[in-house]
Amino acid sequence: MAKLMCLCFIILAIAVAVSADECEGDRQAMIKECAKYQQWPANPKLDPSDACCAVWQKANIPCLCAGVTKEKEKIYCMEKVAYVANFCKKPFPHGYKCGSYTFPPLA
Repeated sequence: MAKLMCLCFIILAIAVAVSADECEGDRQAMIKECAKYQQWPANPKLDPSDACCAVWQKANIPCLCAGVTKEKEKIYCMEKVAYVANFCKKPFPHGYKCGSYTFPPLA
């Protein structure tokens, strides 16, 4: 029984590590390809590149949103994040929370 619990713990630890690595990879790809389209000021809103949209399509958005802090919201304009998400055809649902920001209905 102890061996089984140990094995379960090891599997859980590996799953958490893989998930954290995936999220960090998504975060770095988002910074590299999309940051310039999502930073303040709120205007102008620029259409993102194909590379940025490719990152959006593959990214684990719930994981990325869990890492959005007030400090990051000072760098990234969440209205622009919503614009990029919509443009890339992966919009946030109405009421979705990302950091402290709650996405309004799509315009």
